[in-house]
Amino acid sequence: MDLLSQRALVGGSTQGIGRAVAEELARRGATVVLLARNEASLREAAAALPTPHGQQHHYLVADFAQPDEVRQVVHAYLQQHPEGFHILVNNTGGPAGGPILEAPVEAFRAAFEQHLVCNHLLAQAVVPAMQARRHGRIINIISTSVKQPLPGLGVSNTIRGAVASWAKTLANELGPHGITVNNVLPGATLTQRHTSLIEKKSTQTGQTTEEIEASMLKLIPAGRFAQAEEVAAAVAFLASAAAGYINGTNVPVDGGRTGSL
Repeated sequence: MDLLSQRALVGGSTQGIGRAVAEELARRGATVVLLARNEASLREAAAALPTPHGQQHHYLVADFAQPDEVRQVVHAYLQQHPEGFHILVNNTGGPAGGPILEAPVEAFRAAFEQHLVCNHLLAQAVVPAMQARRHGRIINIISTSVKQPLPGLGVSNTIRGAVASWAKTLANELGPHGITVNNVLPGATLTQRHTSLIEKKSTQTGQTTEEIEASMLKLIPAGRFAQAEEVAAAVAFLASAAAGYINGTNVPVDGGRTGSL
């Protein structure tokens, strides 16, 4: 289960689930490169990562709203570090909530680029080195809306489904090269996005945040919201050698909320 001598690239890793993933991979021995847009936050997060085996963590600055910038920054890094990465964790902030009919077309385009296009560019960048060593892990942080669309998240539901289909296709193509591609689907998780979605719904409906949270908890058999560290544990398992025969699947981490199998 350890990740000694592994190098991991983790997107959206200055807060929430992304940061928890970076910390867990580092704790298990991986050298982690953080990727996000805020350099001050990146510097602080990188400095705080565990170094149980003397790892030297790093960070890259790029905005997922600018796919060309993401591609250029990662390619520049790989020119200096041709050994590449063993693990890619695709993760970035989700689209704004709201009814799908009210969403402007541009919201779909922007979300498509931020999620699917950036995931694709990052995969294209890291896969050659993975193929050369016949080993690699690509793990996408998506949402349980892949299995069951969530009310009030029209744009997110649409784009998340597209990313899941992309990932399944990629898994089929890369499986013969010793590379697995899997999706982790967080349910309601205690992050800034969770808080912002509840606050927005409170403003729209007039309900208190406590009332909204209570109604959400009724749908979760576990009776509580997830901690980001619990999602990170699932990612770390899929990144490990123990998960070598798990490929092309979706793993909900939602306390049992999702109604489908």
